[in-house]
Amino acid sequence: MKLTFKLYASLTEYLPAGSEGYQIVLQVPEGTTPIQLLERHGVPIARIHLVLRNGVFVPPGERDNALEEGDELAVWPAVAGG
Repeated sequence: MKLTFKLYASLTEYLPAGSEGYQIVLQVPEGTTPIQLLERHGVPIARIHLVLRNGVFVPPGERDNALEEGDELAVWPAVAGG
């Protein structure tokens, strides 16, 4: 199935080759979860702060629910500022 994978800020370094800016369209197996996708690309789970699926917040306890065809997964690290 196809989905759009977006990584922001310091996480962009984990995007695979061929990404445009901060995103890439990927072909992944049916049943892939957000956590599986992140692990597959080497994103350290401890660095993940905010996860959105199609613009809707995904709490940590629901990040092992399967993604669907056409989903957009966007992920941010914790960001500090002042």
